[in-house]
Amino acid sequence: MTYRAGFACFVGRPNAGKSTLVNAIVGQKIAITSSRPQTTRHVVRGVVHREDSQLVLVDTPGVHKPKTLLGERLNDLVRATWSEVDVIGLCVPADEAVGPGDRFIASEIGELKAKVVAVVTKTDLVSRARLAEQLMAVSRLGDFADVVPVSAVNGDQLDVLVDVMAGHLPPSPQLFPDDMITDEPEQVMVAELIREAALEGVRDELPHSIAVVVEEMLPAEGRGDLMKIYADIYVERTSQKSIVIGAGGTRLREVGTKARREIEGLLGMRVYLDLHVRVAKEWQRDPKQLRKLGF
Repeated sequence: MTYRAGFACFVGRPNAGKSTLVNAIVGQKIAITSSRPQTTRHVVRGVVHREDSQLVLVDTPGVHKPKTLLGERLNDLVRATWSEVDVIGLCVPADEAVGPGDRFIASEIGELKAKVVAVVTKTDLVSRARLAEQLMAVSRLGDFADVVPVSAVNGDQLDVLVDVMAGHLPPSPQLFPDDMITDEPEQVMVAELIREAALEGVRDELPHSIAVVVEEMLPAEGRGDLMKIYADIYVERTSQKSIVIGAGGTRLREVGTKARREIEGLLGMRVYLDLHVRVAKEWQRDPKQLRKLGF
């Protein structure tokens, strides 16, 4: 038996179901998700351990037409990732017509050295007849090594997708230790869980303006079961600050409660979470602010 190991990434336009798919395959939440396009801003790696292979899944931001310096940097990040992986999964949702964005991405990745697998996501949302039509439409996008329909929500065909992607990896010894599920630093994951909570229910113009920085994360003195976390939520304008805080601080309390639950699940201990909302004017367009916020 030849042992295979290598890197694979899912690409596609925003909201094609990439992060949900990575979480479902890895079996643990390592990437935040939301119904908002362009939620993913970092490259997140999840490791899938199997008897005959190790598949390192890289979740990337969605490719989009950038309107800001942040958008340009995210697109650059995706392209840098594409060029280094062994297998690329092009994600196209089953419930949306194939569009110019899909064609653009398919043509870009068609020129890379990686094997490309077309992944039709969200199959639980369509009828069999609609799925058959979509599979035909997607297979016309390029010369794919395979076309696999999946649903991350009900787990349908996930094992088939992992089999297919692992089969295209090069022969190689194991790349990560057996107990490693992600190489994402805890502090970054905590910041992302706070951002996920802050994204819920905000108005359309706000999601892209929200960034989170964990300033301090340390065990409570004399308490081995409690982690103290101090974090700042950044927005671009004062008017946005009042939206995030809400009347009498109600919204910020909701964000804190939801984020704390998720962080406690991640860390396996109780958490004291101290959140502050700050304004960093037009940070998405300012190179200095972008650096400070980790981009």
